Amino acid sequence: MTSTTISGLVTAAHGRHYFVELPDGQTIKCFPRGKKAGIAVGDQVDIMMQAKGEGSIEQVQERRNLLYRSDDFRTKQFAANIDQLLIVVAPEPAYSEDLLGRALVAAWSVDIDPVIILNKADLGTHLERARRKLAPIAALGVPILEMVALEPEQTREALAPWLANKRTLLLGQSGMGKSTLLNALVPDAGALTQEYSQALGAGRHTTTSTRLYHLPNSGDLIDSPGFQAFGLSHMTQEDIAHGFPDFRKAVESCRFYNCTHRHEPGCGVLAAIEAGSIHPERHALYQRLLAEHENKPRY
Repeated sequence: MTSTTISGLVTAAHGRHYFVELPDGQTIKCFPRGKKAGIAVGDQVDIMMQAKGEGSIEQVQERRNLLYRSDDFRTKQFAANIDQLLIVVAPEPAYSEDLLGRALVAAWSVDIDPVIILNKADLGTHLERARRKLAPIAALGVPILEMVALEPEQTREALAPWLANKRTLLLGQSGMGKSTLLNALVPDAGALTQEYSQALGAGRHTTTSTRLYHLPNSGDLIDSPGFQAFGLSHMTQEDIAHGFPDFRKAVESCRFYNCTHRHEPGCGVLAAIEAGSIHPERHALYQRLLAEHENKPRY
């Protein structure tokens, strides 16, 4: 790299446009050099200044991690260099246990710590049902934080110790109250997004697909759009297994080193399920992901 490149932080992504924050706090619009792809919010990049105060992204610096989902047709990056994943669920409308499980596997597979927000905790009629559904996840040691995002002061106070000095990715299905939670934590989020849309020359209602916000006290929060699918076709069999930390101790007891934990004699995981130390729903999700991996098209 030449001495004219500057290191910056990718704070927003929209198609092939990116916004990069420079060391002096200035944010500029950037474009990838050539056909370079795969840039994510949270990346540290080397850029070269161009005309009109814009920049070209020359190189992506080495990442600590990258969280993304993929199916047979496309890949959707969420963010890079993340410390924790904050997943928003709610008692009503009912959230997808399968999607939640997949998001957890994706996080654990790259050693990102998950935290679950059980929003709308004032909906008493369905709250107990949601707690029961989350019990197998809580048993794994995942923090479950109950709150009402419509109460912004209490929300900020409850989450402050979890967000301090960390870069957190906020995810949630549509209808869970993720936007309300974001607005409680970053009161000017809407104005910042509008500012970016205008800088893009985009329409009034266009927002960036993923956006990093600096929190008022400390830490960063990355907001990504709501999702209704979470494919993990990019994962290998080893990645999938790594995404189930509750299996790790049991795997040490497997008779065969290449055990798939589905039918083999002497399988420690199957024995743990029988003994009640691994929840059957967790094993069912593992089997679904393994079947998807084995059945995906090979080109």
